[in-house]
Amino acid sequence: MKAVVIAQHGSVEGLSYRDAPDPECGSNELLVRVRATALNRADILQRRGLYPPPEPRTALEIPGLEFAGEIEVMGPCVSGFRLGERVMGITSAGGHAEKLAVPGDMAMHVPDILDWHQAASIPEVFITAHDALVTQCKLGIGNSVLIHAAGSGVGIAAIQVAKYIGACPIFGTAGSNSKLARARELGVDIGINYHTEDFAEVVDKITQGHGVDVIVDVVGAAYWDRNIRALAHKGQMILVGLLSGTSAQVNLSTLIMKRLKICGTALRVRPLDEKVAATRAFEKFALPLLQSGRMKPVIDRVFHISEIREAHLFMESNTNFGKIVLDVS
Repeated sequence: MKAVVIAQHGSVEGLSYRDAPDPECGSNELLVRVRATALNRADILQRRGLYPPPEPRTALEIPGLEFAGEIEVMGPCVSGFRLGERVMGITSAGGHAEKLAVPGDMAMHVPDILDWHQAASIPEVFITAHDALVTQCKLGIGNSVLIHAAGSGVGIAAIQVAKYIGACPIFGTAGSNSKLARARELGVDIGINYHTEDFAEVVDKITQGHGVDVIVDVVGAAYWDRNIRALAHKGQMILVGLLSGTSAQVNLSTLIMKRLKICGTALRVRPLDEKVAATRAFEKFALPLLQSGRMKPVIDRVFHISEIREAHLFMESNTNFGKIVLDVS
């Protein structure tokens, strides 16, 4: 098979699309012929040497956290699928390749309404958003929520999950008015351009000093103080990314006085049983919504997987609204 390989950490020059050994299919696994995959911020960090893949490591470092494709081989202990069926899901590594072996419990059937590109754009960001808002934060009807990076994959997924649940109002931040306009089409009630507005001040004004019940943040350190200010008493913040860095000074008294709950989340580092649980919970919640069109993936651009360097540079430009998909045809 061919695969994206990180030959050297650092710039995109360390990426190559080359021959690699076919993966072996274990007794509890599916061997999938990947038709499309997608690029995530974690892939950028891994390329830079800042987000190593979990153990056990393979001889070649192949990135990629999600996939969509056809089942070529089924392990004898796998049930619920047939050869040739379309499946999608998350994986700890190896998704940027023509073939991938994944635990059968991690795979989901692809709704008929979705093509390969749409299917590949869903698993990582939608499972992350659903797990963060529903499983971790217990977001409910009438809860207010602030979603940072509303034009990112996670942001777009979180907007749709929050909208379907009945959260209100939904605040969203982005770096351009055009991104905010598209975010409003998906369900954002109040869009905030972080280049021209202080989101904490906007939240304070709109909520009349109450604050928001939940914040989903991918930015991290640079937003810490304003996030704490924007949270309501007994509010919750869940960190799903650290784009601005990992270190921030914390006023612990504010957390105590406002009785805040702060947590972090990541899918890749979890044990298999927790990943399976997150996948099944998302599958039950969202697959009927995706099939009916009430929830939809948003794709900005599709690159052929051989254009992996160009895809990385495009993601690093921060101009995309929606997912960057890699075609593996």
